[in-house]
Amino acid sequence: MQIMIGLVVGLIVGYIISTFDDATAIYYANIIRPFSQIFIRMIRMLIAPLLFGTLVAGIAGAGHFKDVGRMGLRAIIYFEVVTTLALFIGLAAVNILKPGVGVVLPETSGAPPVAAVAQTWDQILLHLVPTSIIEAMATGDILQIVVFSIVFAIGLGMVGEKGRPMIAWCEALTEAMFKVTNIVMLYAPIGVGAAIAYTIGVSGMQVLRNLAFMILALYVALAAFYLLVLIPVMLMFRIPIVAFFKAIKEPALIAFSTTSSEAALPRAMECVEAFGVPRRIVSFILPLGYSFNLDGTTLYLSLASVFIAQAGGIELTVGQQIIMMLTLMLTSKGVAGVPRAALVILAATVATFNLPLEGVALVLGVDALMDMGRTMTNVIGNCLASVVVAKWEGEFRESQISDGRSQI
Repeated sequence: MQIMIGLVVGLIVGYIISTFDDATAIYYANIIRPFSQIFIRMIRMLIAPLLFGTLVAGIAGAGHFKDVGRMGLRAIIYFEVVTTLALFIGLAAVNILKPGVGVVLPETSGAPPVAAVAQTWDQILLHLVPTSIIEAMATGDILQIVVFSIVFAIGLGMVGEKGRPMIAWCEALTEAMFKVTNIVMLYAPIGVGAAIAYTIGVSGMQVLRNLAFMILALYVALAAFYLLVLIPVMLMFRIPIVAFFKAIKEPALIAFSTTSSEAALPRAMECVEAFGVPRRIVSFILPLGYSFNLDGTTLYLSLASVFIAQAGGIELTVGQQIIMMLTLMLTSKGVAGVPRAALVILAATVATFNLPLEGVALVLGVDALMDMGRTMTNVIGNCLASVVVAKWEGEFRESQISDGRSQI
């Protein structure tokens, strides 16, 4: 309730700021912005120790390292199926609604607003392995932390009884970090309100009106993704739909308002565990999904790429669009390791297919407003993936659903 109040207050304050002239609006928005950045920074300081502690304690502590390969394979299969469906739903939405038709591209001079460089397949592969775990933790590279933690946990499990003190330390670290998460969450209403106020205050309502159809197309596509993919998955695996959405409402709201998947990660781990998923599965699947299961981002990339082609008056054949989707299936896997992730991948895709880079500047104007929906979808999709894998492994604790819901 406090987060919802913060969200509403932030919207009102952001709207008031947006009514001022540009210079004044930016001035007041920049005064508010640090209060949202404080929240993001506090959350990021939790991630490395939390992931390390939960993964090592969960895998080495219970001797589950033999199950990691099977669980990882099942997770990757699920990720690939769902993200591919997300790509094609975005493609269908942009071809049916045609939001880019009639849009005038802005004139730009000099360098494009985002460097059109994405990771190649070999860079993505090399990026999996950290050269230094200290560097990975310092930069908050989730995937590299996960890889090191799994390898370390397997090695610790092989040590036997000598490794028990380290396992006990990791268990204590995990419990302490969850308590620290609860402390940080007391600041969440202020952080969420400041984030939404800054976004609306800087972007304003004018840019929203100019590209309203583009934003509408994305949210329609996201709604279709929920109805055609996520809900059928819940029905297939017999996951209670209402209870699930109630359980993850808090991390979903945090992701929506801060446009940061990382900001929602610690709370998402707690909520999914309370819902009935064992901690060792949550701590493995959720971080893995942050690199391989970005449903909202992949859907957005397919929609935005064709939108730019439509705005530039370029007709893409079905074959060209399919090749573009195959390209995005690979390049989107590197999103987690690239600064300004989705926009960089979008710019690289646009450049590869000789589409006008001015379109990226156009999308950049409303990206923050679209980022809310796609980031929330990323988090919800990964929470669901954890439940699905737990069901698939036969380790979902049905009896905890009511308890977890009441706790949350």
